[in-house]
Amino acid sequence: MRRVRDRGMSPFAAGLLTLVLAAVVGYFGYTKANPLANPFELRAAMRDAGGVKAGAPVRVAGVDVGKVASVEPAGDGSKGATVVLELQDKGLPVHRDATLKVRPRIFLEGNTFVDLRPGSPSAPHLSDGATLPVGQTAAPVSFGQVLDTLQRDTREDLRLLLQELGDAYSEGGADAANRAIRWWSPAFRGTAVVNEATLGERPRDLSGYVAGAGEVARALDRDPEALKGLVDDLATTADALADQESRLQRGIGLLDDTLITGRDALGELNGALPPLRRLVAELRPAARAARPALDAQLPLVRELRALTAPKELRGLVRELRPVVPDLAELNEGGVELQEQARLLGSCQNEVVLPTTSSTIQDPFVPAKGKVFQEAVKWLPGVAGESRSFDGNGQYIKTVAQTLNYAYLLGNGRLFGTSVPLQGVNPPPQRMSPLRPDVPCETQEAPDLRTDPADPPTPIKVDHTSKAAVARAEVATKRTVDWLRNRLKLDGLDRRFRVSVKPLVERDLQGVLRRRP
Repeated sequence: MRRVRDRGMSPFAAGLLTLVLAAVVGYFGYTKANPLANPFELRAAMRDAGGVKAGAPVRVAGVDVGKVASVEPAGDGSKGATVVLELQDKGLPVHRDATLKVRPRIFLEGNTFVDLRPGSPSAPHLSDGATLPVGQTAAPVSFGQVLDTLQRDTREDLRLLLQELGDAYSEGGADAANRAIRWWSPAFRGTAVVNEATLGERPRDLSGYVAGAGEVARALDRDPEALKGLVDDLATTADALADQESRLQRGIGLLDDTLITGRDALGELNGALPPLRRLVAELRPAARAARPALDAQLPLVRELRALTAPKELRGLVRELRPVVPDLAELNEGGVELQEQARLLGSCQNEVVLPTTSSTIQDPFVPAKGKVFQEAVKWLPGVAGESRSFDGNGQYIKTVAQTLNYAYLLGNGRLFGTSVPLQGVNPPPQRMSPLRPDVPCETQEAPDLRTDPADPPTPIKVDHTSKAAVARAEVATKRTVDWLRNRLKLDGLDRRFRVSVKPLVERDLQGVLRRRP
């Protein structure tokens, strides 16, 4: 039997196998792909994944640690997307607080890359297939988006803002900003504390605030006319502030002292917080014990709720309906009243209070206090008015005295004193002009300071002249006659005797013996 020889693989098959092996080795060598590897998968939710494509490199501190496996659009129809990353072992671990940003590559590279920051070492690790939330991802702003934002009205507003800012800096604002630089550090430190406080003390505090702000925005959007009225009222308020520009400037000038005082007050308040916390801790048992009392008040609350039921409120509304037009008219007419009240308040602050808070210096009668304190010192004398006419009263001691000097007042009038005058204060002088057509707040404040003038020329009264003696005798006779008639009417004429001559000791003893 003839033996068949095994010739092996043909040259064609060997060449084809060599080409296949070379192609496979070249592919894996060029792409650096490892079919046996199991890369770490990380998903990232993004609001806008524009420019991110599959195959884009993932870098940590500039070192390639993976690539973008795919970009999956969001299922709700928005511009959002989920970017799937494949990370190598050198890019691990990735922590829960990691952040991801899409950045443009250099001109020669083109497109974009994913900049991954693994997060802080103290944070927990993310597992394979975990997803970074939207708040920890960001995409670059393209030049086209900038152009879309800067429309004509926006550019006009920006130009106006820059112009007004330049005017403010040229009018002294730049110097003021330079002087304020030394206060930036404590201000920014306090702002950082406030920003940290806005995060809340418990989880979801900030999200609750955002949800509440959304409710407020929706409530404002439900009534556009009311919102328009609010804006118009704000414009009216701004115009009113512009009309009071000078006072506003003075008020801003006083803000330094106000801030210093406020800072001290806040320091005192901060010092009072620990005792307040202790007080709250002490009040907690009392609050727990108040529950029975609150339960006992529930029947009263039910009765009050019945009073606010629709059938009760309809009757109340029916009775109040006639009053509403009058209230509207009162509100409309109250605008002028408020303006008059503002003028009155400004007059009080600008004229009356500065005048009454001043002190009048007098070298002859030194002031013991301010004008508003000195102006009421006569009230105690008025309170004792009933005692003014007895033997120890002011009238007898100051007015009912011997007339030694007389002074002419004009128009046939005169007044007399027992001692000569030393001067006249206040002397006749020009009063501050009163302009009824000019607001009181802008008028000149009265000046109460005066200089004593010389006394008027006195006329010495001669009590020894014939005329003076004759008038004294007539007055004495009339007084005696009136007193005798008075005693006779009262039935006392037998017990008392009226005489012009001086009493001697025996006459006085006789009067005392006749007393009952």
